[in-house]
Amino acid sequence: MNEIKPRVAIYCRLSEEDRNKENEEDDSTSIQNQKLMLTEYSIRQGWELQGVYSDDDYTGADRNRPNFNKILKLAEEKEIDIILCKSQSRFTRELELVEKYINGLFIEWNIRFIGLVDNADTNVKGNKKSRQINGLVNEWYLEDLSENIKSVLKSKRQKGLYTGGLALYGYQKDPNQKGHLIIDPIAAEIVREVFSLYNQGHGKTAIARTLNNRGIPNPTQYKIKQGITYKTPKNKLGTLWKYSAIQSMLSNQMYIGNMVQGRYGSVSYKSKKNKPKPKEEWVIVEGTHEPIINRDLWDSVQSKINDNFKPFTGGKIGVFAKKCKCKYCGYTLKTSKSHEDRYLRCPTRQVNKSDCIGSFISENVLKKAILKELNSLIEQYLNVDQLEEKIILKQLKNEKELLEKEISQYQANINKYSKALKSLYMDKVNEIISQEEFTTLSTDIRKDKENIETLLEEKNNKLFKFNNEQDTLRSKRQLLEKYINVTELTREMVDNLIDYIAVGQKDPTTKKKEIEIYWKI
Repeated sequence: MNEIKPRVAIYCRLSEEDRNKENEEDDSTSIQNQKLMLTEYSIRQGWELQGVYSDDDYTGADRNRPNFNKILKLAEEKEIDIILCKSQSRFTRELELVEKYINGLFIEWNIRFIGLVDNADTNVKGNKKSRQINGLVNEWYLEDLSENIKSVLKSKRQKGLYTGGLALYGYQKDPNQKGHLIIDPIAAEIVREVFSLYNQGHGKTAIARTLNNRGIPNPTQYKIKQGITYKTPKNKLGTLWKYSAIQSMLSNQMYIGNMVQGRYGSVSYKSKKNKPKPKEEWVIVEGTHEPIINRDLWDSVQSKINDNFKPFTGGKIGVFAKKCKCKYCGYTLKTSKSHEDRYLRCPTRQVNKSDCIGSFISENVLKKAILKELNSLIEQYLNVDQLEEKIILKQLKNEKELLEKEISQYQANINKYSKALKSLYMDKVNEIISQEEFTTLSTDIRKDKENIETLLEEKNNKLFKFNNEQDTLRSKRQLLEKYINVTELTREMVDNLIDYIAVGQKDPTTKKKEIEIYWKI
């Protein structure tokens, strides 16, 4: 009787920072090496190779990797028995997903997960703690990388340099000066027309309709016609001008020559998705490029916008106000009411059915789904937190003690060198040594002292980071402990815990709504 071989699916990932391609169509050397190593290992183990799946140019925190999601689907449908990766971090760098899948659902589905080089193996007893520690280390790596990138971008923005991937509609990137914008004469005429029409009393919807009737391509379509390509799913490329596009244009200071950046920030270092930032956090540098709109027209338009503004007049802010987005077009879901029940629906779908397949969900259904995942998340985090107290914090404590000892030693050496310099100076004053000898000796001592001061600064920075990591772990626990066993979702909870929620349609197999929650924790 033939022995049934375990079915293995190999997963490889190449991140944006370590890619090595001659052209975009080629697999990178790194991906090829991963595939070769893992395939040979599978053959040696005598497993049946179900397939090799790879995602190129994706970070380990990106949940929308196409082949990553394909692997998850194969696992859920029991079409594979083993998932084999080079390392756990190639599969995911998110501790939340490590807990959800590797330490949770894969075991429930009887799927074995193996990270070859870091010995992550769900079949090895006692290996769970190692996988969780790997997950925490990977989380810290993502956070550090994100902070470094943010620091560089902030510096450029404060200098008035444009950091966007694509120029704002109406402008082009200056080919002769990096970070500078120049006017695009064709698009700039449309911008001037929009401002003029609004100033004459035309409404934003009416202006959008006018441009659509004349066949004027919207900003996205205009860029495509100019040969500018970028990664955006086809179902997000609307062809029509909309109220929101006109509204955004009329209030954008970029059109009067001011560089306005940092209006949106990443949801977290785990996601490429962005969310609006408060106006006081924007980076605005005046007079960095040629204006399209003169100041008189701008002031007149802003005055009219303010006169037409209708503030929120009553009632409480909804639990999910400005927190839910359509998974397909990215627009914020609007609230509607029917037979005393409240619903969230895609505004794009309401305006034009061909632009988005749309999303729709009952607030009560969404509340139940979030509460269920929140309680599961709390349980996972608090379990991990206990691990951190027993293992991670113990490791940090040991490293911290070593650092403090090194810092103390460095400080003692600095004091010793300072005394040596003073003594050397007194020897020169008392003519025990010559000026030439003093200069030579003091230069050497100063160099040694400066080297130790540099090392001391590095150790102090590392110590600060350790202290900060401990504070972060404890603050997460304190926040989550407030919501243990909650039965009712409130606006405060949504604000404190959730960045935003992406809502899709019903899954044809499970009949459940597609809901993806982006947590702040």
